[in-house]
Amino acid sequence: MTPPPLASVLFVCVHNAGRSQMAAGFLAHLAGDRVEVRSAGSLPGDRINPAAVEAMAEAGIDISAATPKVLTSEAVQASDYVITMGCGDACPVFPGKRYLDWALDDPAGQGVDAVRPIRDAIRARIEALIAEIEREG
Repeated sequence: MTPPPLASVLFVCVHNAGRSQMAAGFLAHLAGDRVEVRSAGSLPGDRINPAAVEAMAEAGIDISAATPKVLTSEAVQASDYVITMGCGDACPVFPGKRYLDWALDDPAGQGVDAVRPIRDAIRARIEALIAEIEREG
């Protein structure tokens, strides 16, 4: 029997097409089923940013099948960690959740050369997050 996840993490950015999708991809890849992963956007885009898909593919992670999803109160309530990336006050706040705001450049409209450093910064933060979740779990 598989043990329950140590935590549930929700990544939120405006369009749910770049930063939050890359973060969700890294967390799912690096933590596996130890952590439940969600992502959403306050104003979801039509599709995932192709430069984000390409940058993640270079890191060995396929996010091409991901689709932008709208942020709901239910998703926030079901998450232990809510990590925002430039969505301002759009994210509902509920007591008992751990809120983190990651200041990361927006990859929207950028080519893959500009997205790589954002991807790498996200990976470093995901690795630190996994270590924190495992310490607290």
